[in-house]
Amino acid sequence: MTDFYLRVLIYFFCFLISLYGLQALDFSRFVKQGRVFQAQLLYFIIACSLAYLMGSFMMSVIYYFYKG
Repeated sequence: MTDFYLRVLIYFFCFLISLYGLQALDFSRFVKQGRVFQAQLLYFIIACSLAYLMGSFMMSVIYYFYKG
């Protein structure tokens, strides 16, 4: 059960980090005028994808050193 909470915590932390990192990009240059909802949805999907990739990497590293 603690494994589940650790995974959720890692993914949430990585999600916050990815949101913070994506703030450095100017998405208004890549999005058409008047497409605010689509731009926000794309921003959220990119943040979730980055969080998943970072979280999976962190968990595999933790697992490697814990079991190693």
